[in-house]
Amino acid sequence: MDRGAAGWAMSLAALVGAALGGGLGAVLWGLRELGAPPLVAAAVTVAAAALLTRGMHLDGLADTVDALGSYRSGAKALEIMKKSDIGPFGVAAVALTLLIQTAALTEISPWALIAAFAAGRLAITVACRAGVPAARPEGLGALVAGTVPAVVAFLAAIVVAVAAAAASPDRLWQGPAAVAVALAVVLALLRHAVRRFGGITGDVLGASVELATTSALVVLSLR
Repeated sequence: MDRGAAGWAMSLAALVGAALGGGLGAVLWGLRELGAPPLVAAAVTVAAAALLTRGMHLDGLADTVDALGSYRSGAKALEIMKKSDIGPFGVAAVALTLLIQTAALTEISPWALIAAFAAGRLAITVACRAGVPAARPEGLGALVAGTVPAVVAFLAAIVVAVAAAAASPDRLWQGPAAVAVALAVVLALLRHAVRRFGGITGDVLGASVELATTSALVVLSLR
């Protein structure tokens, strides 16, 4: 894959998120229809999400939080991120993220689940926009960093926010608000990553996805 193909892939990440959310929404709906308790249906759906993505984004979240929690910068922080083991910060981050996602899924509709996962993958598009550097000269971050034109990232955010309004027909503001909060969290993480690591890595992209998805789910669960 070259950077041109990577740019297209990163630009369309929200569509992939919506498709994944559609499959997970079907799982959630099916379990509820079969009479599964809300917590069981939610937990199985979260487990299915981890299985379908092979835990890739959760691994990125753990590595990124471990590096940030070390209070080191530059090459030393990147070295921590590359280690195969997971430290206490990473374990806590993954556990709390899965807990919050499961709790939120007990309250939302399958349509809201689709919106949340689209918002989560939109984080990739925003993180790969022009002007955001890579932390390393090699790796996934170097391949995709800066491949998405800023105007494309902006338009993708508008499309996802408008489409998310359908997630809560009786509260049209909630879907767009969930997308806005998710993007705010991602932008804060990116600013921190550029300052501490020098740019983005594949792990930072994974962390962005999980934090954006979780933030969107929380807002969509509000009543």
